[in-house]
Amino acid sequence: MTRAQIKIKLFKTILFIVFAVFFMSCNEKQKQQALPPDIKVVEVIQKDIPIYKEYVGQVHGFKDIPIRARVDGYLMGIHFKEGFGVKKGQLLYTIDPQPYQAKVAESMGQLAKAKTELVRAENELIRIQPLAEMKAVSESDLDAALAEQGAAKASVEAAEASLRLAKINLGYTHLKSPIRGLIGKTLAKEGEYVGKNPNPVILNTVSRIDNIRVEFFLTESEYLHFYRQIEKDVEKGKREKVGLELILADGSFHKYKGEVDFIDRNVDPTTGAILIQASFPNPEKLVRPGQYAKVKALVEVANDALIVPQRCVKELQGKYSAYIVNNENKVEIRNLEITGFYQDFYIISEGIKVGEKIIFEGIQKVAPEMEVKPIVVEFKSQAANN
Repeated sequence: MTRAQIKIKLFKTILFIVFAVFFMSCNEKQKQQALPPDIKVVEVIQKDIPIYKEYVGQVHGFKDIPIRARVDGYLMGIHFKEGFGVKKGQLLYTIDPQPYQAKVAESMGQLAKAKTELVRAENELIRIQPLAEMKAVSESDLDAALAEQGAAKASVEAAEASLRLAKINLGYTHLKSPIRGLIGKTLAKEGEYVGKNPNPVILNTVSRIDNIRVEFFLTESEYLHFYRQIEKDVEKGKREKVGLELILADGSFHKYKGEVDFIDRNVDPTTGAILIQASFPNPEKLVRPGQYAKVKALVEVANDALIVPQRCVKELQGKYSAYIVNNENKVEIRNLEITGFYQDFYIISEGIKVGEKIIFEGIQKVAPEMEVKPIVVEFKSQAANN
């Protein structure tokens, strides 16, 4: 065999090996492409789901007592520190007492004068009565003495009432706290004339905030639904009191749960809403009157509800859909009807059944009718841990 023939034979051998390797590689890729991809799925579960709603409400103190000037005059003294606690009976404001002291003195003088007149009238009656019995004076003289004595007695009573009123008004010049609580910013300064419009009449407010009240409104339909659900649960022995949660402005939850303690007697015809009041413990005095907060209330329990993680569901222009892996391990797209939310889940009324597999990860890798290998995983709600 010549050298040229050897080279040709060697070239053919190498070429054969290259083509063999190439075809084997292609076959391997085809085999790999033929294998269905692994796709993580979760199973649709069914359980009783509590349905909550949130309502915007305004916070009030358990008691909010306005400090009102009941007499007018110049404000002489302020005896508290704004924004701090005050005790029941603590002196808060002093209004100039001099005009009212003078009125007390005047009333005392009028009372003394009326008593003097009463003594004179009684003495006159004592003198005339025996004479009238002896017919020494006329009946008209006796009647006049009796009338004068009665009038003098009435004058004494009127003077005593005037003196009591003058003392009451003098007492009103010293404004004291009616309750133990937290006092706010004063609405009048020393030297201002207060107690008569347009001057300040309400000088401040004292609030008791170790407990707070939150007022919010329900629409008429919400109220009826809420009330009927409570009745239903009470009949079943499931619920004694409705536990409420308070969500503060920063999204955090108040530490203490509350309860409804007042439902207004009527629905406001102009708004179609009814006032609800709930009370919450507030021992740290964190929540203050005037704040806005959300009241989270359990309004019903959806029995045997179907739920799927929200991340599995696509939303487009208000329409919801999800990728389902059917019994043949093929992908299909389903339209879903959403009736509510629960933690990180949607509550589904139509479109899926319990136990069906819904694609959890890799949605961008699949298409309808594509065959996949479903890998069932467990979804752990983050909201349940918060």
